[in-house]
Amino acid sequence: MKRRTFSSSVAGVALITAALGSTALAQDKPDVIRIFSHPVHERVSTGDQGGDITAQWQADNGIAVEWNTLDVAPLGDRLFREMTLPETNVDIGFLLDRRALPRIADLLEPLNDLQASDPIEDLDDIAPGMRAALTFDGKLYGIPFRHATSGLHWNQEIFEERGIAGPPQTMEELIEAAKALTFTRDDGTKVTGLTILSDAPDNIIDLARAWDADFVTPDLKVTANSEGMINAVAALRELFEAGALDETVFFSNDRGALLSGMQTGRFAMTLASTGRNRLYNDPEKATSPGAVQTTTTPLSASLVGTMDVAPAKTAFWAMVIPKNSKNIKYSWSLVKAMSSKESTLMAALNGNGPVRASTYSDPVFRDKIPYADAEQAVLSVARLAIPAFDNAARASDILVEFVQAAVLGQMSAEEAMNTVQERVEPLLAE
Repeated sequence: MKRRTFSSSVAGVALITAALGSTALAQDKPDVIRIFSHPVHERVSTGDQGGDITAQWQADNGIAVEWNTLDVAPLGDRLFREMTLPETNVDIGFLLDRRALPRIADLLEPLNDLQASDPIEDLDDIAPGMRAALTFDGKLYGIPFRHATSGLHWNQEIFEERGIAGPPQTMEELIEAAKALTFTRDDGTKVTGLTILSDAPDNIIDLARAWDADFVTPDLKVTANSEGMINAVAALRELFEAGALDETVFFSNDRGALLSGMQTGRFAMTLASTGRNRLYNDPEKATSPGAVQTTTTPLSASLVGTMDVAPAKTAFWAMVIPKNSKNIKYSWSLVKAMSSKESTLMAALNGNGPVRASTYSDPVFRDKIPYADAEQAVLSVARLAIPAFDNAARASDILVEFVQAAVLGQMSAEEAMNTVQERVEPLLAE
C-alpha cells in the first residue's frame, strides 16, 4: 500500500488556525481526509494534463488529502474490513460496480439527505444507469467517478503494411483481419493479429457482445450457452488455431506484455478500455506514437442495421462514504468537489473515463481525446460485464476455465458453454 499526503502546506494552515485559537473550528475539522482507492484513481485525479482536482478543495478548507492505493481485490477486501469496524480512518472509498450488492448498504452512509442539503452540481448529468446500480430502497449510496468502457484498438501502420484499408466493420471481418495481420517481418519480428486477456470475463464478453450476448443478464439469468456466447468462444478457438491470437498473453494474462506489444507494433489489435489509447500511444514508450487508433467494437454481420454499435462491456467505480467514518460532513464536501463538471473534465484530461454526459460535448475534451465519439457511442448502450451478485467471482472463474479449455481444443465451444451453464445456474439459485 502506498501512502502519500498532498499539500503539506495546506495541513500547516490547519495547524496555524488551531494555534490562533479557533477551537471550535479545529474540533469540527480534521487535518486530513483519507481516500482509499486503486492507483488509477489517484493518477487521474492528480495528473499533470488536467491538474489536481482536489487542490482547490484543500486550499479552501485547510484540510490535506491523503491517497491510500491498493490493487482491485485487496482494495475491496480492505474496504469491507474497515467498514465492519466500530470506527474507521477511511473517509472516502472507491467501490467497483460488481461489489455494489444490496447488503453493502448497511455499511455505507446514505447520500440522499447530504445531496438535499448540499447538492452535487447537476447530479442528473451523471450516468443514470450507474447511479441506479448504487441505489437501494430508494437511497443513493455512491457517486460514480470513473467508467472503463471497451473499444477496439487497432494499429493503423500495421493495417497499411498488410494492405488493409481501415478497422473491421463487422466481427467476421475482424476475425479475418486478425489472420491477415499475423505475420513475420523481414527483420524476424512476429506480429500477431489479436491480443486479449482471459483472466476475467470482460474481453470474452466483449466478443460476445458483437452478437448482443450476455454471460449473465442484468436480471440475473445465466445465458452462457446462448448462440452469441458460443460464437465468441468458437471465434477465439478459430483465431488460436490460426496463430492469430497471442497465446502467451491470453493464457498468462501478462498485462505488461500486452501493453508493450501494442506500443511496439507487435500486436495489431486488442479489445480494452478506450482510455488505454493514450498508453498505447505514449510518446516516450511507443515506437510510433499516434499509430494506435480506437473505435467501437464491431457488430456481427447478422446484427448490422439493428443497432448502431455493439453494446460492449463497461465497468465503473464510485465514491462511497463508510457509515462508520468520523468525517462524513467533510468527506461529502470533497466528493461534491471531485464530482463537479469542472473536476470531471480535469480528470478526463488526465485519462479518466468521464461519467458526465456533458463532458463529451466540451470542446477542450473533444480536442484532446481523439476517441471521444467512439467512447460516447459505446457508453450509451454498454452493459456491465456481469451484474453484481454474491457468487460473481466463482461464476467468472468457471467461465474463464472452460473458455480456455475450448480455446485449447480440449472440448468444443458448445460443450464448454453448456458446462458453464450447468455449473453457474446453481450459483444464481443460491
